[in-house]
Amino acid sequence: MNNTTTTPKSKIIYGIHTVMEAVEAGKEIEKVIIRKGLTGDLANELKELLTARQVPFQIVPAEKIDRLSSKNHQGVLAFVSLIEYAKIENIIPELYEKGETPFVLVLDQITDVRNFGALVRTAECAGVHAILLPEKGSAQINADALKTSAGALNYVPICRATDLYKTVRFLKDSGMEVVAATEKSTISYTQPAYDKPVVLILGSEESGISSPLLSLADHKVKVPLQGKIESLNVSVAGGILMFQIVKNRMNS
Repeated sequence: MNNTTTTPKSKIIYGIHTVMEAVEAGKEIEKVIIRKGLTGDLANELKELLTARQVPFQIVPAEKIDRLSSKNHQGVLAFVSLIEYAKIENIIPELYEKGETPFVLVLDQITDVRNFGALVRTAECAGVHAILLPEKGSAQINADALKTSAGALNYVPICRATDLYKTVRFLKDSGMEVVAATEKSTISYTQPAYDKPVVLILGSEESGISSPLLSLADHKVKVPLQGKIESLNVSVAGGILMFQIVKNRMNS
């Protein structure tokens, strides 16, 4: 019996045994959803495995799982990633060894798939070396994201962090300058030199960048607005900032 189904949104596998086999085989899993109240030795074994392998999982009402699949899912569904994730801890040393100036984009709590895809596309065009996402609270990398990115998701390394603060702290300790885009800043995005290795952080349009991440910023910058609308779409703001970094580096 084939316990795999494909939807326009993403690839889904279902059933406790099938999901456990996929995790143990090293498949890239976006997240696993487990029916609320699911008990038993096998269910506990699954949760222990997911925790050990650092695979995100969520406990949800039975109705949510039933909406996603009418198959015999046994209360468990997993979204299989359409890409392979990279490790930021490996990428940065390699860039330094090559004599390159690292440029990393951090997307904090950006859940809109189209904004995410557009940002990845721009990042690829701007020569960003890697994109860092939180393990939870980020847009799902599905067919829509691939389409919106115009295929850029196949070229830019995507990395996930269990603790985004600690990972950005690692990047900062590795000699990278942290730049955070926030409307609360009084400094224009054109002021920093951007001549050092850069971590550029963008936050969600709803809540912005989380306070712990903001505390790591060496520069807090904003795009000055001339009209009556108070904010830009995050993918537009991200594009402006990324290519300001490109411009400064080309002129240095």
